[in-house]
Amino acid sequence: MQFVFFIIIGAAAGFLATRMMNINLGVPQTIALGVLGAILGSLVLRILISALGIAAGFIGAVLGAVILLWAWKVFLKDR
Repeated sequence: MQFVFFIIIGAAAGFLATRMMNINLGVPQTIALGVLGAILGSLVLRILISALGIAAGFIGAVLGAVILLWAWKVFLKDR
């Protein structure tokens, strides 16, 4: 069941990532990119949480704020 979850989430993540980076890939490559990204991302987050404990929450908050600021700058600032 977890494999099916990775495929579904991976397909959506791959689609969003290719659109954000303006890269055109086929459907199988997009799904593969998303699945590998989901696996890599989950491993990195697990390592961060286990290695850093509470500091991982702070790092996540900072990364989230940076992403929101980037999105605001790119998508909303010029309007």
